[in-house]
Amino acid sequence: MQQTVEGFGLGLRSEHYRDFVASRQPVDWLEIISENYLVPGGKPLHYLDCIRRDYPMVMHGVSLSIGGSDELDRSYLQQLCTLAKRIQPAWVSDHLCWTGTSALNLHDLLPLPYTEECLQHLLPRVAQVQDALGQPLLLENVSSYVRYCGDEMSEWEFLAELVRRGGCELLLDVNNVYVSSTNHGFDARAFIDALPIGAIRQIHLAGHEDHGDYLIDTHDHPVCDAVWELYAYAIRRLGPVPTMIERDDDIPPLQMLLGELDQARRVARRARAVQRQAA
Repeated sequence: MQQTVEGFGLGLRSEHYRDFVASRQPVDWLEIISENYLVPGGKPLHYLDCIRRDYPMVMHGVSLSIGGSDELDRSYLQQLCTLAKRIQPAWVSDHLCWTGTSALNLHDLLPLPYTEECLQHLLPRVAQVQDALGQPLLLENVSSYVRYCGDEMSEWEFLAELVRRGGCELLLDVNNVYVSSTNHGFDARAFIDALPIGAIRQIHLAGHEDHGDYLIDTHDHPVCDAVWELYAYAIRRLGPVPTMIERDDDIPPLQMLLGELDQARRVARRARAVQRQAA
């Protein structure tokens, strides 16, 4: 049965399977990487089924390539739908990006041009995915390191317009906003201010690498102070959006991530208190 997701979650990683099976952890929900479970059987699905009995879940993909120039991969989409039927996630998300062509996967989340032409390209593709899933698709803002000369609007204006016309929803990655704002020199708070509040269903928090003149989104570090500050700002504006810690490399013991998740709870609690006082 599909469950409601609220509160604070973690990304489920194989390094922590046994922790979640052995005992109940102080986690409200879990996010899975969809591609890890698009298999006919074996240990990944065994653990997934065991853990799903105790925790609500959401699905997060990296291979949809919603902005790609080729047709959407129907086989992949069918596998995604099959997995969704199996675990009944609260929602399914992927990235607003392109990842290559049918002949070449670049294994990266590449930004799109923010133009009317690109919006027109995306709208029927979003509709196709949502029709297959039978629910709104969440799209995540990606970290970027280049911009297109032909951009006609800002990233946040593009996101808002896609939500308005396409009926999709947003996964707000606060770390990605911070990384891109540093790399491109825009105001991260203005980005958050411009987003449609009712469309933001989930928040990601993660770490990055600081190379001085630029940042790289690596998900292999703890959340830094500047991202915590931006998260607090987001919560003051958006309210209690379900939030998770995302770690994809150099994965620490579960207890360390639980400590970071407790910090997210504290930051959100303080931000909500400030929001209530200002109301």
